[in-house]
Amino acid sequence: MNKTLLLPLLAVPFQCVFAQENEKKDNRPNIIVFLVDDMGWQDTSLPFWTEQTAYNEIYETPNMERLAKQGMLFTQAYASSVSSPSRCSLLTGMNAARHRVTNWTYPKNGSTDLESETLLFPAWNVNGLAQVGGIPRTTQVTSLPQLLKDNGFHTIHCGKAHWGAVDTPGENPHHFGFEVNIAGHAGGGLASYLGEANFGNRTDGKANPRFAIPGLEAYWGEDIFVTEVLTREACKALDKAQQYEQPFFLYLSHYAIHIPIDKDMRFFPKYIEKGLTEKEAAYASLIEGMDKSLGDLMDYLEENKLADNTILLFMSDNGGLSSTAAWRDGALHTQNAPLNSGKGSAYEGGIREPMIVSWPAKVKAGSKSDKYLLIEDFFPTILEMAGVSDYQTVQTTDGISFVPLLTQTGNPSAGRSLIWNFPNLWGNTGPGIGPSCTIRQDDWKLIYYYETGKKELFHIPTDIGEKENLIEKEPERAIQLSRLLGEELRIREAQRPSFKATGKAVPWPDEI
Repeated sequence: MNKTLLLPLLAVPFQCVFAQENEKKDNRPNIIVFLVDDMGWQDTSLPFWTEQTAYNEIYETPNMERLAKQGMLFTQAYASSVSSPSRCSLLTGMNAARHRVTNWTYPKNGSTDLESETLLFPAWNVNGLAQVGGIPRTTQVTSLPQLLKDNGFHTIHCGKAHWGAVDTPGENPHHFGFEVNIAGHAGGGLASYLGEANFGNRTDGKANPRFAIPGLEAYWGEDIFVTEVLTREACKALDKAQQYEQPFFLYLSHYAIHIPIDKDMRFFPKYIEKGLTEKEAAYASLIEGMDKSLGDLMDYLEENKLADNTILLFMSDNGGLSSTAAWRDGALHTQNAPLNSGKGSAYEGGIREPMIVSWPAKVKAGSKSDKYLLIEDFFPTILEMAGVSDYQTVQTTDGISFVPLLTQTGNPSAGRSLIWNFPNLWGNTGPGIGPSCTIRQDDWKLIYYYETGKKELFHIPTDIGEKENLIEKEPERAIQLSRLLGEELRIREAQRPSFKATGKAVPWPDEI
């Protein structure tokens, strides 16, 4: 026997075992995005302003308070004014002007814009995002979960998706790199929160309502709320994830607190006792049910010794519902004061969101940031948190990492321009709701309304309610911001409406 060959062969198994043991240990943090639907800036007991308000006194969200004590609270976090644009920006790092999913998606090839007497709306990407090219009315993208999966993360989606239309690739979270999908589909809302109502699903063979939640059949007929179900299912998915010995990414995207305003009877009676109307008490119960979910998730992390190595980012996708139509129909269930207006509006009430980030050993506990950011910034931030620096995307990204804000090592917000483009007509009316584009730079904000050519200029720190239009007092600043907004929209190849009467495109803000 050739002994010179035998010894190296005998050594191989031990080398392999040693290498495998070293490879098992992946100390990168787990990452959780906890996204709430339609949650307004004031829908919490936790103040996101310089002072507590009357609304902060009404609602009870002790776990948001708990999370803020562990991490950093952001007072000027922004998203788009409606759901799909925000969610697509988070998933891709693209500004909504660039990905062109500028209104909410659902019917294949169908627009959700209301009819306008004066404007024709552009051919925006009504079918949402796609992971492949060649799908009409979509943007092809490389998604955040796909990049995380490709770099060793186990990826879990739980709850609302709303990135693409029915019967298009964008309807299915699996297509974007999620290895697990719990209850995610094309629907932008839910037919029912109630297990007794099978979450909107029918059992008589007739077609389901369009927003019936899929995949939760095990809970049909039970006296249980969907917020609770999603929390339990997310924790089950984390049980499994722990067996894989790799970091996980959990995107827990609640259907709460979107309409319908079903009563969560675990919390509803206490708000009736506080003197709220039934509608207001039901809405408050949705908020507290969401907060319980956050607390249950935090408890799970602590009980499973995962808390010290898990990042948790809390965010909403747009402002709380508060509009003229809601007042008229008697369905108003939230106000955003001192902010103006709500969901669908270019005003702060439509785009300013509650946001908290906990990152153990990296973010100072109980800290606060008054610097602004936009939801597209989650994309590069989470990749940086995950240690993923060498990546490529098919899309051009706009987001900027806010890690320097979290670690208090820099200020990427200084001098930065935040851009919104909404060349659409959403399904409600009210202040600031209508086709528009907007820019925020430092303390100043300019809104340009496509239909009328009207411009509004606000100094946000001194006028958070956007009551005083300074367009005549600050003409030079208005011109400068109009020019910058027009340039940024052209860079992103943004869309704009046309006039029905002439067929001509509406002027850009710097052309007025």
